[in-house]
Amino acid sequence: MLEVAALACRRGDRRLFVDLSFTLEPQTLLHVRGRNGSGKTTLLRVLCGLLRPDLGTIRWRGQDIDQLAEDYRRDLLYFGHLNGIKGDLTGLENLRIAAVLDQDPVDNREIFQALHRIGLDGFEDLPTRMLSQGQKKRVALARLMLSKAPLWILDEPFTALDTDAVELLQQLIADRVAAGGAVVLTTHQQVALTRGAIQRLTLGLDDTASCA
Repeated sequence: MLEVAALACRRGDRRLFVDLSFTLEPQTLLHVRGRNGSGKTTLLRVLCGLLRPDLGTIRWRGQDIDQLAEDYRRDLLYFGHLNGIKGDLTGLENLRIAAVLDQDPVDNREIFQALHRIGLDGFEDLPTRMLSQGQKKRVALARLMLSKAPLWILDEPFTALDTDAVELLQQLIADRVAAGGAVVLTTHQQVALTRGAIQRLTLGLDDTASCA
């Protein structure tokens, strides 16, 4: 599904990792671990095609992601440190635009259902700048409920979530893996990630990485 071969990246004069290789099959979650500064976010952005590696190749279903271009991005949902929502738009509008950009067509009924499930009843028509940080994060997480992308790449998705939202996100991740998808994520929190197959990739500050 996702094949990474001999990947190397640096930040400034320091190498983050070198000769990094792994394969991610369907129904698998990859937990990327490491200390702050070890390159976790950089790796996830490289996997998304947002940054170019110094060396190495990334293939999706046997084809280089640079050659696939939009076809790869259509199969991908990236959830970064920023919520990726517009403060002047409502939750409904943000999710409608995200669905168009993700090329996952949905109707208003599905969006309302997602906002209801994420605990935002009554907040659908408020500009998101008026929401709390946790509520903004919930709007962003509602994208996961609407996404049909087979590959999720999630950078610290549990940050700023309360207990109920953490449990819901755990279930969404488990459901995606069980449905044949693949998930790559980082998290500093101790959470039950999924009941499916789990791989762990540990990045180190000495340019090394291990995958098990």
